[in-house]
Amino acid sequence: MASPVHYAKNGDVHIAYRVLGAGPIDLLFVPIWTSNLDLYDAWAPVAQSLEAVTSFARLIVVDRRGTGLSDRTHGIATLEEGMDDMLAVLDDAGSEQTALIGFNESGSLCALMAATHPDRVSALILYGSYAATVRQDDYPWAPTPEERDAQIQFMIEVWGSEEFAFILNPASHSDPEFREWAAKWERNSVTRDALPAAYNVLARTDVRHVLPLIRVPTLVLHRKDDPLVIVDNGRYLAEKIPGARYVELDGDDHIPFLGDWQAIVDEMEEFLTGARRPREPNRVLATILFTDIVGSTQKATELGDRRWKETLDRHDDLVRHELERSGGRLIKTVGDGVLATFDGPARAIRCACRLRERVQSLGLEWRAGLHTGEVEIRGDDVGGIAVHIGARVAERAGPGELLVSSAMPSLVAGSGIEFVDVGETELRGIEGKWRLFRVIP
Repeated sequence: MASPVHYAKNGDVHIAYRVLGAGPIDLLFVPIWTSNLDLYDAWAPVAQSLEAVTSFARLIVVDRRGTGLSDRTHGIATLEEGMDDMLAVLDDAGSEQTALIGFNESGSLCALMAATHPDRVSALILYGSYAATVRQDDYPWAPTPEERDAQIQFMIEVWGSEEFAFILNPASHSDPEFREWAAKWERNSVTRDALPAAYNVLARTDVRHVLPLIRVPTLVLHRKDDPLVIVDNGRYLAEKIPGARYVELDGDDHIPFLGDWQAIVDEMEEFLTGARRPREPNRVLATILFTDIVGSTQKATELGDRRWKETLDRHDDLVRHELERSGGRLIKTVGDGVLATFDGPARAIRCACRLRERVQSLGLEWRAGLHTGEVEIRGDDVGGIAVHIGARVAERAGPGELLVSSAMPSLVAGSGIEFVDVGETELRGIEGKWRLFRVIP
């Protein structure tokens, strides 16, 4: 989010916002009360999902009053004040008609704004939202007031910690980097002393009576197994808003930017534009090449820092040259080697053979491993079991050796490339026995 921060003014309150992209549709994302515009791009899935939205929309992202980069001394806004804040942002951004995205409790604010200002709101999207915060006769799945109070007290006690990040997204239990980012997001959004008054306002929100009055096109999205805002809430919203379209998504991620966020973006694009563009394939067949300089520590000691750096620079230059010549894609450096992918196994093997000769001409011992399999495209990176197999094959190679997995010889039959069967072996962390082959020469 390299775009500049702007400030809209509602009375004496300054509301921070950023404008991303320049698509034909204006789209205002109203986050949950706690947010910080400076941290959106600090977590890749968030940055990627917002960038995907800008492919079809001019996206306006805000920090609501009392949080993030907006004025904090005024505290949290009531629904009416929050609506006025958002209108001030739209005026300042030059947006006359805007689609709204509400998430969790911000869905109530967006619903009120859509019903009250249909002249300014072109469409409404609610994700993981609800209509009431405490149990009612016609809303039996919400917590009782006592349960809600206990939940709020617990959230205040763990605010700013990785434990609260786990509450927001249980799937993060196995991802310490996400938990660290989420805890940082909390601490930079608002301090604990502001939470009691804020939750006192949020805990009394109820927009059930507003829903039948919404007349703008509405899309309700909800993940089926959302543990924080259960799916009954989304079904209720869609039932009560006239003509609302309801899409129930697989998954248990409460935060829209996590899990299969592309499915959410696709639904939004189709709803707002009438069509969705085909996705770029995120799983493809590829040949993975891992290389490694053998004995690099000893060689660095022999050459000294300056000469070793010069040697590594020459190594990197020739690797890039050979990959470009062979149609390979440099993914990243791994230790003193590289990870690269190819769309053809024969091209990958021939490139690796040329690399072996050229690296040896630098006085370096070199080894490599290749495997062909399905990889997951992750932006500029790749992942999946095939990548791990390629790395483990490279580990088994000796100095000057180029090893390939058993998946490759049959794929290059007739190419003139020859192999020697070196037998079955175990690959670290990979189940079963794997037959490996050495490329000749």
